[in-house]
Amino acid sequence: MTITTLTSREFNQGASEAKRAANKGPVFITDRGRPAHVLMSFEDYQRLTKQRRNIADALAMPGIADIEFDPPRVTIKPRPVDFS
Repeated sequence: MTITTLTSREFNQGASEAKRAANKGPVFITDRGRPAHVLMSFEDYQRLTKQRRNIADALAMPGIADIEFDPPRVTIKPRPVDFS
């Protein structure tokens, strides 16, 4: 794992470089010489927070319209009640 440190100015001028560096490890972004933000890959973030993807998160993803999702309809029929 590689740790990269960038100033806010370097980050603003080279965001794509920062994203590539984040694939190798965390990128610390400084503001006036002090660490202010951390950029990391989404996989690292999920691993760090131990988040599990739920159906609501999956359905909110960009590009969801490209995924076929046609669940079968469920029919719930009433059952007779025995009051004896």
